[in-house]
This record gives sequence, C-alpha cells and structure tokens, in this order.
Amino acid sequence: MASPQTLKRIKAIQARLGLTADGIIGPATLTVVEHLIEKVLGPPTDPVAHTMKISRKGMDQIVDFEIYSKANYNRRLKSPTWPGIESGVTIGIGYDLGYHSESKIEKDWKGQIDDVDLEDLKAVSGLRGQAAKAKIHSLRHISISIEVAQEVFLTSVLADQAKKTIRAYPGVEKLPADAQAMLVSLIFNRGGSLKNTDRRKEMRAIRPLVALGDLAGIAAQIRAMKRLWEGLNMGGLLKRRNKEADFIEHARDDGALPESEIILV
Repeated sequence: MASPQTLKRIKAIQARLGLTADGIIGPATLTVVEHLIEKVLGPPTDPVAHTMKISRKGMDQIVDFEIYSKANYNRRLKSPTWPGIESGVTIGIGYDLGYHSESKIEKDWKGQIDDVDLEDLKAVSGLRGQAAKAKIHSLRHISISIEVAQEVFLTSVLADQAKKTIRAYPGVEKLPADAQAMLVSLIFNRGGSLKNTDRRKEMRAIRPLVALGDLAGIAAQIRAMKRLWEGLNMGGLLKRRNKEADFIEHARDDGALPESEIILV
C-alpha cells in the first residue's frame, strides 16, 4: 500500500489531469498518462499491448451494476456475500471467490486486507452454490473498504475480464468503446463459457455478430437472454441486460470521445 504522502501526490496529479482523485493508478489514470507521454516523446518503440479499450462511462456503469452506490456497498456489500444460484462467496466489486484459485486470490488481495482474513477467503476458493452459501456466516467478520474494493477492481479484475471477453468474442476490440465495455459487463456477470447448452445459446449467438460488428444483433441477443430469469424475482438482472443492450445499440463513435473517456486495458 502507498504511504499517505504518496497517495496525496497521486491524487494531486489525478486532479490536474481532470480525473477522479482516488489515488488508484488504474487503467483510467495510466491511459491519460500514456497519451501525455506520447504527445511529448512520440510513440513508444515497443508499444504496450492493450487487450481492449472501454469507455469511462461504460466502466462506471459496470461498477454501478455491481454495487449500485457507495452507500449500498457500505451497507450491504463490504462483508462477504452470496448473490445466489451458482455464485460463490463474493467480495469487493463483484469478485467471486468461487471462480478464482487460491493463488489468484492471494495475488489480488495480499497487502489489501489482513493476512488472517485473506486465509479465510482463500479457504472458500472454488466453492459455489449452496456450498458457498453455507460459509457466509463464518466470514461476516471480514470488512473490505470501498477504496480497497475499487483498487482491486481497477488494477486486477477489469483486466482479467477484458481477457476473458476477447477470448469469448474475437474482434470485440474493433467495436466502439461503449460496446466493448458492455460485453465486458456481460462476461463479468455470466462468465465466458459458450458451451452447447440452452442456457448459453444467446452467448454463443453473439460471437459471430461481434465479428460482423452487428451492434443491433448483439443487443437483441442480450435482451433475448432475459428469458432465463423472468419470473424469478431477479429484476436487477433484467434491468442490467436491458442497459447493456441499450449501451451497445447506441454506442458512441469513438472519434467523438475525448481521450480521457477512452480507457485502455
């Protein structure tokens, strides 16, 4: 963790760049710094290989999908939760321990939370469904601040989900930044599996549409998959699919967006 003085300096730099002064050197801050360096020194001789680009508005929407608001996070999500169905124990901003190995959990959270709490979280690695639900009570003592949750999301989770998205949907990096962000949101929420089952048929149908750049077709498939949750008292998930589809359908032209609105991951 950075010292208070270092955090103060980082926040001052972010404020001067017109960014949210959160002290987190994540993709948003790095992208703006890279643009500024390129303007002064020219293109790098060995360019950084970015997987995707997403819009700041899209990134903010993903966070909103996961926590709704800072107040809601502090009230309901700062301790481990179990979202239901096949989820594992979930912490921070949508970080599902059921889908991460112990070594990955260690890498992402070491130094961010107490070592004893980290060992407790590693112990539920891979548990999903009812097995995860049964462990929630024993983890209630763990509390993760919104600042720590945001740091892990920006420095680890976002990049991991971008890689999963590009594996599932080759060519996604050629879509508008708004559309890329919402496909990351979809993979973040549903995972990257395209296996040949009825529950995943819309996920599979999106793959060729991405290659074609068919935004309307992608949006239609995202709306179609709402069939899986209708009548199950899962209104939040239905709204998420609608918003993802709307974002994609009305994706803004990247050329019209300022540099600060495009985030490279």
